[in-house]
Amino acid sequence: MPHLFTPYTLKGVTLRNRIAMSPMTMFRSTDGKLDDFHLMYLGARAAGGFGLVFAEQIAITPDGRTTTHCAGLYDDDQIEGHKRVVDMIKSMGGVAAIQLGHTGRKGSRVTPWEGGTRMLPPEHEAGWQTRAPSAIAYGGRLPYVPRELTTDEIAQIIQDYADTTRRAVEAGYEWVEIHSANGYLASEFFSPLANQRTDQYGGSLENRTRFHLEALDAVRNVLPDYIPLTMRLGIDDLHPDGVTVDESITAIGWMKEHGLDLADVALGFNADMVQSDIHTSALGGMVKNATRVRTEVGIPVATSYNLGQPELANRVIEEDLLDLVYLGRPALANAHWPVYAARLLGYQDPFSLVPEDWAWWLRRSRGADEAIGWPAATNGAALRDVAGVAAAAPVIEENPISEELAEQWPAESASDGL
Repeated sequence: MPHLFTPYTLKGVTLRNRIAMSPMTMFRSTDGKLDDFHLMYLGARAAGGFGLVFAEQIAITPDGRTTTHCAGLYDDDQIEGHKRVVDMIKSMGGVAAIQLGHTGRKGSRVTPWEGGTRMLPPEHEAGWQTRAPSAIAYGGRLPYVPRELTTDEIAQIIQDYADTTRRAVEAGYEWVEIHSANGYLASEFFSPLANQRTDQYGGSLENRTRFHLEALDAVRNVLPDYIPLTMRLGIDDLHPDGVTVDESITAIGWMKEHGLDLADVALGFNADMVQSDIHTSALGGMVKNATRVRTEVGIPVATSYNLGQPELANRVIEEDLLDLVYLGRPALANAHWPVYAARLLGYQDPFSLVPEDWAWWLRRSRGADEAIGWPAATNGAALRDVAGVAAAAPVIEENPISEELAEQWPAESASDGL
């Protein structure tokens, strides 16, 4: 069996494989609620074989959304929509996961296809006054200065994490992640580029990590013991004055002591202009840094960033570089990516990943194997020749991938792709 399809247990939750659908904001909510679109979209990925299925970043407050079209769980009225989605994911064999977040100074925006990353002014009917650790604008297309949070407001946001977690448990989620990457609020607290406070939440690494530890404690206190608590952490701002990988590793060690069960390794992006090269086409661009976290902290890790090539995804699991593979755009492009990967990697019964009624028909196809709607099944040895594998995603056959990534992609560079 390819290693990508081995079960994985964290705390009291077992995933059927190592493939997770990464959280991606869809901008399809009304009043912060999940609806039939989310039921279809997320249920399809669970039916397609993903072991862990995230919805998207779920806002813990109304001003924690990116736009007024983004999802939240800051009100009890929103629980029912989440519960419908969770029940569908479970019925299709997946584990439903929620990512709790607050966009901080990067909120009050228009949907991307209507205006890119353009920010709306606070007085706009669809905008609001953003809040952040310090009154420093992100810059570029996000020019409006946020209001600095008071310590009382910080305490309330920590409570909002706990309250949203309570609602998530009521909805049936069995995996909870805190979002602290992409320049959003928790990431802003962590980064000296966005956090220039002089109180207990700013300055030293210990102080800049205080928000995270308090959030972890608050969530863990209301979360049943069997449910994993993870965090997507921007471990590198790709900026000389920003967060570094070394200090992030130290901070993750502290977070582990406060109940963190897995680190989802990502980038900070706390400045409008990064000052390090980002290899946007690099396969597995964050694997090296994620493996450092895994080894030096002794904690399970996951990452995304260009892991959608099946043999690469399988190899990072086989070589104990990652514990889980998070897929974003590949999951959007192919709701049945796990089946696609299983056929390419020579998994004996790839259709066991879909519901049994579908599997019965698919196993009994009378046509040519390659005509069923997926590439022909292989033993994994001829991936370059199989339809559907991009020429830009070459298979590496000689050196272990850990050595390869170390040689090709320095620690300070990574891809922003999913």
